[in-house]
Amino acid sequence: MEKVGIALPGFSKNNHLPEDTTVADEQVDESDENVERGNWSSKTDYLLSMIGYAVGLGNVWRFPYLAYKNGGGAFLIPYVIMLALAGMPLFFLECSFGQFASLGPVAVWKAVPILQGVGITMVLVSTFVTIYYNCIIAYSLYYLFASFQFPLPWTDCFSWWGADETCSRSPKDPLCNLTLDNGYFEIVNKTWLHVVYFTATFPYLVLIILLIRGATLEGAYKGIEYYIGSQSNITKLRDAEIWKDAATQIFYSLSVAWGGLTALSSYNKFHNNCYTDAIIVCVINCGTSVFAGFAIFSILGHMAHIQDKLVSEVAKSGFGLAFIAYPEALAQLPVAPLWSILFFFMLVTLGLDSQFASIETIVTTLLDQFPNYLRSKRIFVTSGACLVFFLLGLVCVTQSGIYWINLIDHFTAGWGILIAAVVEIIGLSWVYGINRFIKDIEMMIGGKNWLFWLWWRACWGFISPVLLLAILIWSLVTFIPPTYGLVEYPGWATALGWCMIIFYIMWIPIIAIVKIVQAKGSNLWQKIVAASKPTPDWGPYLKQHRGGRYDKTNQDFTSNPEMAKR
Repeated sequence: MEKVGIALPGFSKNNHLPEDTTVADEQVDESDENVERGNWSSKTDYLLSMIGYAVGLGNVWRFPYLAYKNGGGAFLIPYVIMLALAGMPLFFLECSFGQFASLGPVAVWKAVPILQGVGITMVLVSTFVTIYYNCIIAYSLYYLFASFQFPLPWTDCFSWWGADETCSRSPKDPLCNLTLDNGYFEIVNKTWLHVVYFTATFPYLVLIILLIRGATLEGAYKGIEYYIGSQSNITKLRDAEIWKDAATQIFYSLSVAWGGLTALSSYNKFHNNCYTDAIIVCVINCGTSVFAGFAIFSILGHMAHIQDKLVSEVAKSGFGLAFIAYPEALAQLPVAPLWSILFFFMLVTLGLDSQFASIETIVTTLLDQFPNYLRSKRIFVTSGACLVFFLLGLVCVTQSGIYWINLIDHFTAGWGILIAAVVEIIGLSWVYGINRFIKDIEMMIGGKNWLFWLWWRACWGFISPVLLLAILIWSLVTFIPPTYGLVEYPGWATALGWCMIIFYIMWIPIIAIVKIVQAKGSNLWQKIVAASKPTPDWGPYLKQHRGGRYDKTNQDFTSNPEMAKR
């Protein structure tokens, strides 16, 4: 069979096939190729896309600060434990789920129809994140182009912004008031698969360059000491806060429960070893976080040294690190524009990878939900989605735009995806069934010994759900109203944030009720049971993979009208 190569996953198909040809009609018994939907053209394409999606801005601007804040090197202990107990299990689960059925984050819930609202929640969260993430890329682009001058414009205390506060070199206030009222750049997602070869690898080159340069600066050791050295405090492990921070960072850093892992994995060939892929991506992602900390804090240490301050006085997280503290530190280096250009170009590439995958998640969802109408119009769907997100993002580039971004980020990247993750893992483990799910994985990657599956059973069935519930409850109990710098948000803004969360998660009960009402049964319990069973067309996408129990439990492939449409 002719190999299917794709620019966007699933975009290309064999053009020589007549339009009325279905997969069921094709004699593809010896191939894993999904002619209709498309596959990754190579394993490298998939891995780079997954790494680019998982490795994002949080690896650079959040993890190093959390490590410093929570006892330096001691933070790595709960970080690795949470990676093993929560991060990897969820990552492997979502990759396997999407690959098995070759469906996106909403359609894949044919496995447990009553929980299809979980997929909708994930896509909605990705939608809101896509809107403001695009603006963060725009900020990075603005700084990137502003770096092509000497001296750098922010060496004069951000006067180029018209800021109403002074910079951290002044004792007046430790935080500049960052506002943007222009400089928005539209990011157009075209054949991103070719771009991802560059955007997924270039940040590592920049981090290596920044680390080498930072390590040669006077005072760099101060930053490294504050990062994982002399400030390492093993007694911090007795504090619940360090465990919560480690679990939260692992959870968000790996991009689980956003729908993207399921969407990207759905374009894998059926027998791809998704277990090995999950391990590789998780290890690279977490290793990048640790490595980035050395590059960041070596230069912050130099800044603290020349200003005769403690590193804690110049270290920041999030927007404060990326757009205030680190640019100011770079401005004090020889050949400052060069380092500034490299840094902001790295932020752009980190953001683009994640943005590509988020757009793909949304587009894949639409194509899977309306295949007869939209699958042949993918380019128009993608272009239309980008245009809509561009227009919605305009509010984030007004003078108060940074406050809108911070508000959306505070509430979106929080309880919504935590709730979705808890329901997802409970639904697949306890409703769909761990034994059934493991058999599905064995169909794809082959059997494993019982000790191997014993670990994953323990994680999926008990450890990971309990940890996620603990994180969720802890986050709710310790909720603090959002702030940006010294600015406290008004009550209506906090209320708006909670309304966003409600909008995300309300689809879980709404869809559940709809599925129960539509289900067959003489009483409520029978309807609930019926709505919790896989649909007749659930299973591997291609006929040749639907042997044994799927032919028996889900009806024969060729006799099922819904499957015949495929």
